[in-house]
Formats: sequence, structure tokens, C-alpha cells
Amino acid sequence: MNKRVSELENEHKKLGAGLGDWNEMDVAWSYGTSAEKEHDAVREAAGLFDVSGLKKIWITGPEAAALIDHVATRDMSRIYKGKSAYNPLLTDEGTICDDNIIFHIDDNKYLYVHGAGKSLERLQHAAKGRNVDVRFDDDLHDLSLQGQKALPFLQRFSPADIDSLAYFHQVETTLFDRKVIISRTGYSGERGYEIFVDRKDVVYLWNSILGEGEKDGIMACSFNCLDKIRIEAGLLFYPYDMSEETTPWEVGLGWTISRKKPDFMGRAALMAKEGQEKVKFGGVSTGALSEPMEGGAKLYLNGKDVGIINSPGYSHRMKKSLALVHLDPTIAEGTILKVGDAQNGVEVTVEPVPFFDPNKSRTHS
Repeated sequence: MNKRVSELENEHKKLGAGLGDWNEMDVAWSYGTSAEKEHDAVREAAGLFDVSGLKKIWITGPEAAALIDHVATRDMSRIYKGKSAYNPLLTDEGTICDDNIIFHIDDNKYLYVHGAGKSLERLQHAAKGRNVDVRFDDDLHDLSLQGQKALPFLQRFSPADIDSLAYFHQVETTLFDRKVIISRTGYSGERGYEIFVDRKDVVYLWNSILGEGEKDGIMACSFNCLDKIRIEAGLLFYPYDMSEETTPWEVGLGWTISRKKPDFMGRAALMAKEGQEKVKFGGVSTGALSEPMEGGAKLYLNGKDVGIINSPGYSHRMKKSLALVHLDPTIAEGTILKVGDAQNGVEVTVEPVPFFDPNKSRTHS
């Protein structure tokens, strides 16, 4: 695939962005503001992210629903128009090669949004012989407004009843008089919304949200900020926290598996691997560091290698260094481990995730 370009790239540069590649697109890994200030904005007001680096695929046609149900681990017949569902995408061996949110837009029409894995390849393979169209759409951009002030802000500038929009539901409407799909989804641990908008309208929408939202404390936020808040919220990132080496059973995604579905891609292998988990997903933290732990560092118990750091970050709000990890399945919460060095490593505590808002009341209420 050719290099992808966000229509907002020049807007990011105006904000002092440090651009770097993710998913074949240069994204704003930093701005002139600090990631800590952006982090505060998300937790106390709202932050606006350009997440157009996510890939968007339209699945349409008479057999669209059948294709969706075949590739999804969830029972997609229960995902009615106006609703969406999160799924891991499986290899034929039952391991994870991507994850997605699938939006049921209309009869025979779905929007499939995914990250850096093999979704398009798997979808195209599964579509062979079916009366269905699979179309990648890089003109559909994606903004994410996350934080408790997102709802009242969007309600002011959209005619839709955003307040009644339930978690993992979406509505086709307008925002600042531009056609959009607003979805109550996000990657922040906050009540938030994703806004899908055409390339031709995204610059106007971005500047309108930032301009009108400034007095509410709404600000542009970077991928470095996004990484901090999603680690606090215990949210997985492919291929660091899940990969083709792990099954959903091993990374806390058993809840996404519909056991009653007779078939889906990778089902037989996945079911055969249940109970054979080599690792489990978890978190560790320490107040002894004021910086992130090292990604890829090993975790030790009594000199024995019992885990690895996958996604590290420092939370200035929690005053802790946090990390999402893979652990030996026998390691219990509350266990003290050493990171990086079996004898002299910093001590970290195994914690349940999410670290922040463990009851997920902020996203769900």
C-alpha cells in the first residue's frame, strides 16, 4: 500500500507536531503541548485526537451480513442497525492477527475499522465466492473526542440526540453542518465519541471543534497522550499486547467469543486451545520510578522469568509507572516481581487492570 496521508497533516504541523509513521500514515505522536497537559485535558475536560490512521473498510452487498458473521468472533446477528461490536480477528490457528470494531450502518452495509493487522487480507480471502463488496476507504477520516465534556459539546453542535446514544451505538447526523457518523466508542477510559467524516470536511470540523471547544478546555491530543490513557484504562494494542502468538483466552478477550456460534474464522483451533494458555494478560505498577519501564523487559519472581513488559507508560496523575504485561498464568495479583534484572531490578506489583476507573463507570455511565 502507498503511504497514506491524513488531510489534517498541515493542521498537526501548525500545532508543532512531531509526526511519525503508524499504520502507513504519519500521525501526530506529539504536539507543542506536553503529553501530560493533554492527558489532563482528557481526564478533566476532553481531548481531540486524529485517529485517521485507523483503516476503514466498507462491506456491502447481499452477503455482507454473512461475511461479517464469518470473520467475527461475536454473534453479529445480534448487532442491529445503529450498533457496533468489538472483535479480535483470528488466524486459522486461533491466534490474533488484528482487532476491529464493526459498525452495522444499514441493511447489507457495515463499516469495519481496524488497526495495523491483517484485516483487509483476511476479509478479501473470506469474500471470495460471495456476493459482497469489500472496499478500503481512505477518504473517510476519523476524529476521536474523549472526555466528560465531549457529550455536552457534541450535543450543542449536532441535531442528533447524543445524550441517549448508548455505548457502542452510532448515529448518522451532522456536526457543524457537515455529514458525520458519531459513535459512542473510544480508546481512553472516558465517555467519548468517534466522529467519521469525509476528507473534504475534516479540516473544517477539526478547527471548529478546537475553536469552539477551547473555552471548555478541549484541546488537540497526541498519540503519546493516547498511549498513556489507554494503558491506564487497560486497553490492548495490537501487536504489543496481543499478536499472532496469543489467543483471546490469553489476553482477557474470552468475553468476545460467542460459544453458541457454530462457525467463524479460526473457531476450531481457538476452541482446541482453551485451557492451554501459556500466558495471561495483566498489569504491573511501581511508585519507585518516575519514567516508563522498558518495553520488552522481563519480569522475575525468585530469580525465575515469569513475564514480559509489553506496553509501559508513566502516569503523572497516578504518580506511578504502569505497564500492561504477559505473565505466567500462575502469578497472582498482589505478587511482587522484579523488572529487568532478577536480582537488582526495581520491584513492581501485579495489579488488576484497568488501573484507572476499574469499574469502567466513566465510559459506561
